[in-house]
Amino acid sequence: MSGDSSQGDQTQRNGVKNHRSALPAAMFSRNNISMWSVLKKCIGMELSKITMPVIFNEPLSFLQRLTEYMEHTYLIHRANASQDSIHRMKCVAAFAVSAVASQWERTGKPFNPLLGETYELVREDLGFRWISEQVSHHPPISAFHAEGIKKDFMFHGSIYPKLKFWGKSVEAEPRGIISLELPGHSEAYTWTNPTCCVHNIIMGQLWIEQYGNVEIINHKTGERCCLTFKSCGIFGKELHKVEGYILDKSKKKVCALYGKWTECLYSVDPAAFEAHRKSDVKRPEKSSTPSSHAEEEPDEMPPPEAETVQLIPGSELIWRISPRPDNSGKYYAFTTFALQLNELDVEMEKVLPPTDCRLRPDIRALENGNIDIASAEKNRLEEKQRTARKDRSKSNEEWKIRWFHQGSNPHTGAPDWLYNDNYWSRNYSQLPDIY
Repeated sequence: MSGDSSQGDQTQRNGVKNHRSALPAAMFSRNNISMWSVLKKCIGMELSKITMPVIFNEPLSFLQRLTEYMEHTYLIHRANASQDSIHRMKCVAAFAVSAVASQWERTGKPFNPLLGETYELVREDLGFRWISEQVSHHPPISAFHAEGIKKDFMFHGSIYPKLKFWGKSVEAEPRGIISLELPGHSEAYTWTNPTCCVHNIIMGQLWIEQYGNVEIINHKTGERCCLTFKSCGIFGKELHKVEGYILDKSKKKVCALYGKWTECLYSVDPAAFEAHRKSDVKRPEKSSTPSSHAEEEPDEMPPPEAETVQLIPGSELIWRISPRPDNSGKYYAFTTFALQLNELDVEMEKVLPPTDCRLRPDIRALENGNIDIASAEKNRLEEKQRTARKDRSKSNEEWKIRWFHQGSNPHTGAPDWLYNDNYWSRNYSQLPDIY
């Protein structure tokens, strides 16, 4: 279906062209399940080391969740088509923002990948193919590599999600460098993702925010895009806001960017943006009486009116989120793209390696609505992984990573996991039995 024509259909075929629009079963209600019984002893701990009941999962592996970076791949193609480096930076910035957009309202936890687990996705319609592998279990590190079907871009990185529970919220800091290379322009861009926080884990309505600074660097031109994902603030006025500037190599502000990671991103002249900020009259603050039991109360969900972006005259729209399907609420708040990530047919199964997470039985059982089977399989796989690790330790056998190797990021020099170019040859002999 894709890749080098010399490889033929048999080595590249892995997908179905008529993608599904629903899951086999709707999600289970979590209303009567107490997460406090699981988390009360875990404050300040790393959640990757905690076994969570399967009811809190969504039927995707974290490797599949990472693939959602690619939902708005058209922004990369748009950057490639531009002859102006500032316009390319706008598109890359929009791609970086869009990469976290699918997390909006996604309160289910993806399954932790098993060591050696892989995920591939070929989307000719979107112009890319993707491979990822869980290269480390402690600490959990997921490496990925995507490339354009026409070899017109490479997008790669490794993510080490640091998850911590802080009483009422769970914070996920996605450590790791992300790189995008555009060979046609001899350009490379690097950045890191913002921090994600899920509020009201114990009680109240779950809601998500992203916050932190993201710096995108064009290593050829020296241009930078400095974005701030704003935290909610006391009255919710800053909820989901993203804003910042593109700077030339002399650090002069060339244009301003603003919007919301849940909705859209605009560019505008820096002077117009700063004038707008100065004239932005603050909303009257609501009177409130601090409670003596504030630590026991849920974090207040910001009001719906916070979900707007005020357009500045002269602005250019760079990106707008694709609407969720009407059935999204039934299916874990999945986007249309996410609904398709775990689909599997007979032809696809013939060419997938046995480590692909579409073949993972606990995820498949949850997707099919079999929660008891999903829970039993999840426990079995976790125990099988622990036993395999002990056996390797006794025999001094080292785990063999198949599709990536440790090295230095070619643009930043920082430690990274690099793709070894062998996956798409479809030689999957001697792969481990992890399921």
